[in-house]
Formats: sequence, C-alpha cells, structure tokens
Amino acid sequence: MKIPFSKYVSTIDEHSNVSDVLDGDDIGQVEKLENELAEYVGVKYALATSHGTSALHLAMLALDLKRGDKVVCSVNSFVNVPEVVRHFDAEPIFIDIEENSYNINLNLLEEYLASHKSKKLKAVIVSHIGGKCVDLDRLYSMAKLYNVKIVEEASTAFGATYKDNKIGATGADIVCFDFSPHLKKNICNGGVLVTDNEEIITRAKLLSNHAINRDKDTLEYIYDVVDIGYDYSLSELNGAYIRAQVKHQDKNIARQKEIAQAYSEAFENLEHVKIPESIDENDIYSLYIIKIDKNRDSFAMELKNRGIESGLHYIPLHLQSYYKSKYSLRVNDFPVSLRTYQQVLSLPIYGEMSDEDVKFVIKSIKEIDKKRV
Repeated sequence: MKIPFSKYVSTIDEHSNVSDVLDGDDIGQVEKLENELAEYVGVKYALATSHGTSALHLAMLALDLKRGDKVVCSVNSFVNVPEVVRHFDAEPIFIDIEENSYNINLNLLEEYLASHKSKKLKAVIVSHIGGKCVDLDRLYSMAKLYNVKIVEEASTAFGATYKDNKIGATGADIVCFDFSPHLKKNICNGGVLVTDNEEIITRAKLLSNHAINRDKDTLEYIYDVVDIGYDYSLSELNGAYIRAQVKHQDKNIARQKEIAQAYSEAFENLEHVKIPESIDENDIYSLYIIKIDKNRDSFAMELKNRGIESGLHYIPLHLQSYYKSKYSLRVNDFPVSLRTYQQVLSLPIYGEMSDEDVKFVIKSIKEIDKKRV
C-alpha cells in the first residue's frame, strides 16, 4: 500500500466552482471566499492571499513592522514565521516550547515580556501546532499588559475552536491561515488574513495591491501609489477551489478525530511509542504527533519502506544554519525543543483516509515497535 502524508480529493463542488471561472460564468470567487471565510470563522473581515506565507508577510506590513523591531515566536515553528520578520530587517526572538503540546511556553514568554519592555517589541506570533491551541485567555492578557500585538499563525488550526469560538475569532489582532501548509500540500495555494480590527484590515487591503489608491468617481485607470505595498492577491481559480474545500472542513475535522481516536487506542500500550495527550474535544488533530523513544529516523524509514509517509513538525529554528549563525545560537539554548525534535514524528491523518489505510498504519506501527530493541 501507499499511504501519503497528505492527500487532496476533488469533489463535484471543486470542479463546478472552477468550471464557473473557466467558463466566465462566475469570476467573483475570491470575494465570495472572503465573505464565506469571515462567516465560517466568525470575524468581521477576511482578506484572501496567494499563500499563507503571504498572509503572514502582509500581517507584518499591516502592523507597520520596521527595521530593528522585535517579534517573539516559538523556536518550534515553520521557517516562514521568522522569515517574514527578517524580510523587514526586524529581529525574531525565539522562545522554547511546552513538553507535550509543542506550542510556545507561555511561562517563558511572560518572563521575556516582563524583562524586555521596549517600544521595539512589536508583536508575538503564536503557532497552534497540529490545531492544538495555546491558552489564549492568558496570552491575550499578557498582550494587553505588555502592549504587544498578537498574530496567530493558524495554518493547522483552520476550523479549530477555543471556548466555543473558532480560532480567528477569539481576540487576536490578526490570524493567518494557510490552505496548503508545510507538508500538507494541496493542489492549489491560498491563505487568508482575518481580523476584527477595521484599521488593520483597511491598511492590509491597501498594501495587498501595491498600495494603489483609486478614486471611485473617476476613470478606473487613474490611480495613485500612497505607500510601499506588494501583490498578495489570490487567483480566481484558486479561490474557486478553496471555496469548495471550506465546505468540507468540518467533515474533515470529524474524520481526523475518529482516526486520532483509533491511533491512540491502538498505540496506548506500545513500548517505544508515546501517543499525544488524551484527546480533547477542541483538538482537531490536523497533525497526529507521536514520540519515538530512540532512533526516530530509523522508525520513519521503516514506515517509508512499507509505503507510509511521515512528517516532522518541526526542526527547531535554532538548528537551522541561517538563524544559528545570525544570532549565535547554541544547540542547547532551547532544551525542550531539542529533546522533542529528536523524538517526534507526525503520522498520516486527513479526512480522505479510508479505514483500510488507518488499519495499515496501525498494523505497521505495531510491527515496527515490536521488533525494536
């Protein structure tokens, strides 16, 4: 069998929407997507972008990030998080993670914020690893106390909830989603920036189209450039495809929870595999991350030899050559992230997995675990 780490399936809805664009019957797909996303998440404003990284970069523009500013983030993030900060010649500040959630450690974050009060400290970017949310009430309280903006990178948390509100509508200044996140590739790219802040969305919309300003009462080809922007626009074809996929999201989440339950029950008593913390009703399990007690890469290779792809979330940023050299970071500077990195492995989990696929993954994990010494 061949079990990919992720898989896309095009239904009649995707085909119909894309055909409408190609036939010229409906070329307002992006605007419809933005309205539907805002309604789904429960926010006032949604701005579609060409990619999730574009949404993050635009978020930094909307917050007026400048050279020398500082942005705090987890050392266990995908590289696009500090990358968008560095593009402004601003400085990412890395914080270690919690042992079991793999999210930013809020105790360490608060220690940093309390001891580094500065006008240069602009924002905190928080990633929700695998759709497992941080304690947002505490996070927002810290943001208010220390006067920093909160940007949530929620590429694996689309559709997740926190205290009955969907991520994106819980109080952050900006939340960014990615419809083709790292290792979960889709047939199309797309992202979205959501907010309830009118000032932020107004600036984001302006800067998302080269900061071009047009007077509605004059000819369309008359325009003025009022700032430094860029082109972050999402194509109508991608917008059409993503619109259909959004309709399936809640169904996909329900299936992911079923698979996670099956995995946890099957792996609970294995000798060399540690399962995630007990399933919480708010966890959407866009990632199912296990820990291998030793030789994680050889475990992953045995899975690969059986046709099962796996993932790693993530290689800590302080181990990446650029950041290690740029900021003189040492291997042991972030001990929890380092220890976690050496053990974690993400298993295939997505709405399109069949029961047969799940059983094959379970059977393979059990067999590999049994023969390890």
